[in-house]
Amino acid sequence: MNLLLFFQDGGFLGGFGFLLPFVLIFAIFYFLIILPQKRQRQQLSEMIAGLKINDEVVTNGGVIGKIKEVRETSFVILSAEKTLIEIGKTAVVGKKP
Repeated sequence: MNLLLFFQDGGFLGGFGFLLPFVLIFAIFYFLIILPQKRQRQQLSEMIAGLKINDEVVTNGGVIGKIKEVRETSFVILSAEKTLIEIGKTAVVGKKP
């Protein structure tokens, strides 16, 4: 039996056979790009929620500092010797070990 018969009029998927490649491309795109990014964002938000005073953090601007105060939407960090900087929680990209 010829495989092309399945995709002709009224065949295997009816008139929707042309959608199969698009569905496959979207599924590959979802599992290779969207899902890993979603997991990474979730891990970062959990890490930010768990930060406390005296944790050392790195910001997306490259500033490294020690948390001195935790606020609702920001942190006050001590950078260098005596410089206090207020940064948004979304600016934190990692925790320094």
